[in-house]
Amino acid sequence: MARILVIDDDELVRFTLKTILEEDNHEVAVAKDGVEGTALFTSQPYPLVITDLIMPEKEGMETIIELRKNYPDTKIIAISGGGQMGVSNLLKVAQRIGADQAIAKPFGRDEVLDCVKECLES
Repeated sequence: MARILVIDDDELVRFTLKTILEEDNHEVAVAKDGVEGTALFTSQPYPLVITDLIMPEKEGMETIIELRKNYPDTKIIAISGGGQMGVSNLLKVAQRIGADQAIAKPFGRDEVLDCVKECLES
């Protein structure tokens, strides 16, 4: 079991990830954007963060850079459905700037759990 912070502006994605992760016995907190997510993280750091890349207020790339700089041991999984840049390119950039793993939306339960397990074990 691990404590995991999920940051995504889509309520359904937050709910889905929270449900998947809690069914796997993880403790999950959620935030609607990078501003809320980094504030929550700062008050109580998490070993793993799952963040969307395209969000209002503070995007995932900015969030990843900040977390990586201030909390280098935190594992980060980037998720995205794409946008103008295209999902594949966006996820590659996220990994170059510090995400440990990247998952394209839509994702499946097993894909999420495998990725989480790999991050937590590394």
